[in-house]
Amino acid sequence: MKDLDLLVNLFEEKRNPELAIPMKSYMRDHFPFLGIRTPERKELLKKFYADSGILKKPFQPDLILELWEKEEREYQYAALDYLERFVKKLEKEHLSLMEKLITTKSWWDTVDMLAQKPVGYIASKYPEVIPKVIEGWAYGDHLWLRRTAILFQLKYKERTDEQLLYRYIKQNSDDKEFFIQKAIGWALREYSKTNKESVKQFIHSTTLSNLSIREGSKYLD
Repeated sequence: MKDLDLLVNLFEEKRNPELAIPMKSYMRDHFPFLGIRTPERKELLKKFYADSGILKKPFQPDLILELWEKEEREYQYAALDYLERFVKKLEKEHLSLMEKLITTKSWWDTVDMLAQKPVGYIASKYPEVIPKVIEGWAYGDHLWLRRTAILFQLKYKERTDEQLLYRYIKQNSDDKEFFIQKAIGWALREYSKTNKESVKQFIHSTTLSNLSIREGSKYLD
């Protein structure tokens, strides 16, 4: 049995139409759901990994793409779980895969994990992709790529390229889109844990939305 078929069988056995309704509603009706809650999904994935032995096999981008094409949202979550387990195996050529995932079936529940983990890892390991690829995301017109450019350094702490972060924020600070304003605030809030005074000065000297200021100031005096 193919790895994908094995996972589909495990998930389909636990399909719960009643739970699927509120789960779809929580995601503003953007995606249908099987109705599998997170703890149960994680247990099913553990069984899938054990039964398939897939974690001992080479990284399979095609499996991720197959899961991404499936209708119910739990399959995209499964793809993210699998991807996270292989994150340290990623190479710079996988950034194109991340871009495809970010720009397909896009919403915060998938994009934010992709930004922080695989994109953040690839950019840290291969910083040359920042001017070559991520720069274009930050200055482009795709909402979720711009959000990713703002957030990919979220867990960098002392390794954060402060100048780059602030430049990407300024580039997008006039945007009225909630998900951009929220990303700016989130990035500033997270970086303030590392450099409080720098973030405080940046907020005071930069025109930002009230949402970005409120979010970015949560850990400031």
